[in-house]
Amino acid sequence: MPGFNALSEGRAQLLSAGLTKAWGAGMVNETRFSYLRYGNVIGQPIGGVGPSLASQGFVAGKGTLGIVPLNPGIEGIENVTFNDFTIGVDVTGERQVNNTFQWSDNLSRVMGAHTLKLGGSFHFDQININSNSINNGSFVFQGTETGSDFADYLLGIASTYEQGDAGPFYIRNKYIGAFAQDSWRVRPNLILNYGVRWDVLPPWHEKYNQLQTFVLGQQSEVYPDAPQGMVFPGDPGIPRSLAPTRWNDFAPRVGLAYSPNFDDEVLAKVFGGHEQSSIRASWGIFHTAIEGLSAGIMSACAPYGYDYDSTGGHPMFNEPFVSATTGLSNGQPFPSPIPAFGASPGHPNTSVDWSKYAPITGDPAFYYRNTSPYTESYTLSWERELRASTTLKVSYVGAQAHHLLVLTSADPGNAALCLSVANPSQVVPGTPTCGPFSEGGVFTKADGTSVQVRGPFSSAFDGITYQKTIGFSNYNALEVSLRHNSRSLEVMAGYTYGKSLDDSSSLAEPVYPMGAALTKAISAYDMRQNFVASYHYKLPVAALLHAQNGWTTGWALSGITRFATGLPVTLYNNTDSSLLGSMPNGINNNGVDTPYYLPGKLEINHDPRNGRAAFNTSLFPSNVTPYLGQLGNARRRFFYGPGLVNFDMALQKELAITEGKAVQFRAEGFNVFNHAQFYGASSVNGNISSGSFGQVVSAASPRLVQLAVKFMF
Repeated sequence: MPGFNALSEGRAQLLSAGLTKAWGAGMVNETRFSYLRYGNVIGQPIGGVGPSLASQGFVAGKGTLGIVPLNPGIEGIENVTFNDFTIGVDVTGERQVNNTFQWSDNLSRVMGAHTLKLGGSFHFDQININSNSINNGSFVFQGTETGSDFADYLLGIASTYEQGDAGPFYIRNKYIGAFAQDSWRVRPNLILNYGVRWDVLPPWHEKYNQLQTFVLGQQSEVYPDAPQGMVFPGDPGIPRSLAPTRWNDFAPRVGLAYSPNFDDEVLAKVFGGHEQSSIRASWGIFHTAIEGLSAGIMSACAPYGYDYDSTGGHPMFNEPFVSATTGLSNGQPFPSPIPAFGASPGHPNTSVDWSKYAPITGDPAFYYRNTSPYTESYTLSWERELRASTTLKVSYVGAQAHHLLVLTSADPGNAALCLSVANPSQVVPGTPTCGPFSEGGVFTKADGTSVQVRGPFSSAFDGITYQKTIGFSNYNALEVSLRHNSRSLEVMAGYTYGKSLDDSSSLAEPVYPMGAALTKAISAYDMRQNFVASYHYKLPVAALLHAQNGWTTGWALSGITRFATGLPVTLYNNTDSSLLGSMPNGINNNGVDTPYYLPGKLEINHDPRNGRAAFNTSLFPSNVTPYLGQLGNARRRFFYGPGLVNFDMALQKELAITEGKAVQFRAEGFNVFNHAQFYGASSVNGNISSGSFGQVVSAASPRLVQLAVKFMF
């Protein structure tokens, strides 16, 4: 279909070289170097790009208040997002090339009861982007006008409109790491491991300093005419990476393995006299790098790019720079006013006309006081041999993460101030009123006084966001595993009972600007219980038929069986009823608001094949969203959707031809019993603004069968 059909291509190339050198019997050194290049071309239209924007009914072109196509090469069906689906999203025309250079060296030496290891590594990362930045615009319909996204679409009144432009973007990063550790055999049955790692994990920077952040009250010296509070690399206290590099990230680790050599009479009676067991315990700190997305999403920020997000009321569909709420024009900002560099790339052009960017909307900034994320991990396990071929292991596993990168509003709306200018009678006639998605700017009250709803930054900003390392998570789990290996049967089974909590499961989930802890909930990937068993059984066909030949031998049955509880249902209320105006742009289309929840029995529907909702939706009245200026009382996630019951099996026959040569025939079935699997983080619609709220909207694949033949020689 022209306008939808798109091809994404990528190629990875790896060059690796290594040298291993031994000095005597007790010392070995390993040196490695590698270069990885990964090139992607995403969303290239094939078979034509489809109808022009003008032919679809949009007012389009320069000199209008409609859409100016900034990338005519991919002009086609306009990108439109509803609560449940998006059209026109595949054609992006984006190009990205990544280069990674890595060097490492590790030295090992055995000294009596000690095995010493030390080493280091360095790698340099490049990400070169020719970004789309939503060149031809994107609409979001979420029912902010009528309560129905599709009804708003028919009326031609969108919730938000976004369009952006940016030049090439080159983000860079370097990493240095070093470690030293000792494995000490204290006794024949006790080994102690201890060591420390040192990591230098700077935030990403851009080759030509095309980044920005916000510091309240600071006036830029790099761009003296920029709005106060917007600063750039080179300004006082602002390094190239926006936040400083930490040089003191030391991570100690310790672990032990102990094998008791005493008789346990109770266990011996239960397990038949076998007394081989081991106890292991460990604790460690692990630092991690900031994701490259943190810099990548700043590719369209002023003045190196331009990111327009609708402000001052809901945008008209045919003319998105006109407010459907007030009828007022926001002006045509495109073609975007991206200035050329100064004397050379990286040297600012101080003649920027900042009035063309006002207000600064939707820009995501990396917070200038961010620090390195890290995790504390710990475990305690007991392993016991039950029989000569069967082993049981029971473990406690825990992890607590600190300083995770999350998204939060840097300039949230004040609900009380917004409500004071929400009605036409409260403002000067003919001037804008405040409401959902239109908290920006300055409002004029009926008595002539001015009100700025967003803060603490000036009215030169609207809807800006911080990426801050204020996130946290914790995970605790009981793990039980059983292994059995005999001549005819191999079984490995594992059971996990755990729980994960966080304040944001990804950058796509913003946290409350008044405190990240207010969004604390079970993690999007939390799986309370999970059982997996894999097996391989040599079928005794020859014994049953009392015939030993090539046709009766070599039969086997193998498979993987899994039973798991469902993943949590994520609840959204994208009406901006809180008047925080915190819906981020460039990451996703979901804000921090949640629905109202009436306490009661959720009645989880574990078999949605009956056509009913996945849970009791009457506890979340679709016609009762939180009152304006209030947050919903429901947590982002607090209950789980349908679980998983799945059987994958394979029947195989191996036929020997000659010594060293054989043919294997396999019949493999996935979801053998064709059990409907309504499983996954997005299988249940948790958007209160959607007409399919509470419904199961996706399922895993049905039964799939494949036949295979393998020749072994």
